[in-house]
Amino acid sequence: MQTETLIYIIIAGIIALLLALFQYFNKKKSVSKLDMLFSFLRFISLFAVLLLLINPSFEQIKLSVEKPDLVVVIDNSSSIKHLNQDKKVNDFFEKLSANKDLKDKFNLEYYTFGESLKASDSVTFTEKQTNIYNAFSQLTQIYKQTTAPTLLVSDGNQTYGNDYQFVSNIYNQPIYPIILGDTITYTDLKIQQLNVNKYAYLKNKFPVEAILVYNGNNTINSRFVVNNGNTTVYSESVKFSKSNNSKVINFTLPANKVGVSNYKATLVPLESEKNKINNSKNFAVEVINQKTKIAIVSDFPHPDLGTLKKSIESNEQRSVLFFNSKEILSQINDFQLIILYQPNNKFNKLFTLLDLQNKNRFSVFGAKTDLSFLNRINKNYTQDITNQTENYQAELNINYSPFIIEDLNFESFPPLLSNFGSTRFSVPFESILNKTINGVSTESPLLATFETNGRREAVLFGENIWQWRAQSYINSNSFNEFDDFVGKLIQYLASNKQRSRLNIDYESFYNGSSNIVIKAEFFDKNYVFDTRETLKIIVLDKLSKAQKTFPLILKNNNYQVDLSSLPAAEYDFTIKASNENISKSGSFQILEYNVEQQFLNANVTKLQQLATNSSGSSHFINTTQDLVSTLINDNRYVPIQKSSKNSIPLIDWKYLLAIIALSLGIEWFLRKYNGLT
Repeated sequence: MQTETLIYIIIAGIIALLLALFQYFNKKKSVSKLDMLFSFLRFISLFAVLLLLINPSFEQIKLSVEKPDLVVVIDNSSSIKHLNQDKKVNDFFEKLSANKDLKDKFNLEYYTFGESLKASDSVTFTEKQTNIYNAFSQLTQIYKQTTAPTLLVSDGNQTYGNDYQFVSNIYNQPIYPIILGDTITYTDLKIQQLNVNKYAYLKNKFPVEAILVYNGNNTINSRFVVNNGNTTVYSESVKFSKSNNSKVINFTLPANKVGVSNYKATLVPLESEKNKINNSKNFAVEVINQKTKIAIVSDFPHPDLGTLKKSIESNEQRSVLFFNSKEILSQINDFQLIILYQPNNKFNKLFTLLDLQNKNRFSVFGAKTDLSFLNRINKNYTQDITNQTENYQAELNINYSPFIIEDLNFESFPPLLSNFGSTRFSVPFESILNKTINGVSTESPLLATFETNGRREAVLFGENIWQWRAQSYINSNSFNEFDDFVGKLIQYLASNKQRSRLNIDYESFYNGSSNIVIKAEFFDKNYVFDTRETLKIIVLDKLSKAQKTFPLILKNNNYQVDLSSLPAAEYDFTIKASNENISKSGSFQILEYNVEQQFLNANVTKLQQLATNSSGSSHFINTTQDLVSTLINDNRYVPIQKSSKNSIPLIDWKYLLAIIALSLGIEWFLRKYNGLT
């Protein structure tokens, strides 16, 4: 309280006392006890009212003790149960939760993880994937500003993600791995990896690469066998020793039947092997009847040409050949789609032939495009001729309806060089990407598609798309997203199927360890994406005839359903709209494979390195008696006493109002009782 305020309070007390004495002792010869009581009550009332006018504030200091967090992160993947460590984990969890000393020193926080981190103290050991690095990456956001030593209860076997032994670079907390499993080395044969393309072409042979690994000290013989149903399609004897403990086998298999062909590769196990699950792997190949042949026509070289070829041919169902405007004329019937790169008046005969055959096409315009020629020969759209160029960036049209487009963060892509001026369409069109300048939309299409007279056509009003593919790689460390975007556009243009109000996107087969996500789009009668519809999928197991129904969830600009919970089998499915009589069917197969069952031992080396890098210590699950004492006696983890100072004004003190009311009430009552006015 300030000195000035204290002086005001003293003055208020003197004034209140003088007023009370003046009222009850003025012109009185004698003072009774009752007058003294009345004076006191009046003094209390006046002084309290004056205090309210002064409204002094008082500082209130509260002390609190903040305990450090003890974060317990438990591996919930199926490899824990496969290594018979699930009971030990539950016992350890119960002992930890019941330890009074730990509870007194720490706030215990429990998490489980598989593919992602979850705040939970319930473990089921059913997760199909393990990403330890991702779990710590999420914990970094939670415990960035606090002291939180972390117990990692895991076998250390990560199935995907960044190397977690260096996670201390982002997670600045001591980590104490509790190692599940043992360090005993068992004799083991396994198929480390199978490399095979998802697609093959009818009457061709597709390559398969198998990497086989042996862990043991003796020289042994085995056999590598590939079966298609009950038929053995490939077999080879293999020999391993301590020094020659791996082998790579390359071979080809014939693609004789259209559709999905299922195979099982087996490395015949030894009688002494403990884990025989990793001796077999299933794989599948979808056999395609023919390739889609695409011609790119240009009269000059440009980096965009190579980019289009690489993106299109990333799907082995497609092949690309280059031509100039004259060479293509005699071979135009060999191709399902023609890509016209910056056409000029030399393309006159080609345009005439394309119109005569009503053939699908994809036109790319740029600085060297002859706009006068195009405006003269083309009846579907015209481009203003200004003899100026402009750099335009792309903006995704989320309402584009013919097929599903994923947002590749187009706003981060470099601008394309385009002709300055407006584009006017004389036919209905849909824009995939719109032009923007400095983030401001021009409401003009950058990439558009339209259908007329049974023909599909796309137009890209800009060159230097090779920079987009490079930027996509920088954004995602992969060309796949951009190549898929181009692939969907090519698939749409190379097909003459009629547009459907319900479109589905799925694979013919899935590996058992991968996410099984089926996507769908639903459009109203104007072919505008409809978010009001309710879609459901009915899945039928072909063998057991068991039927399950799942709802599709609206996510971004499509509907999705995750079927990862389904066991390995062959399935038929139907997606239905609830409000309209529209449905679509398909089939897929889930291959039996559990990556979590491929491990025999704990990854002790990485877990111990993780402890060292983070200034923690590692412990085996059977020898954790000293862990509690280590945590309790570590001076880095001490409770922190915190004080908080609050300034409370007297006017907020409700009891003062009660005192004023009580003193005035008592004075009034006593005066009436004694017959005074």
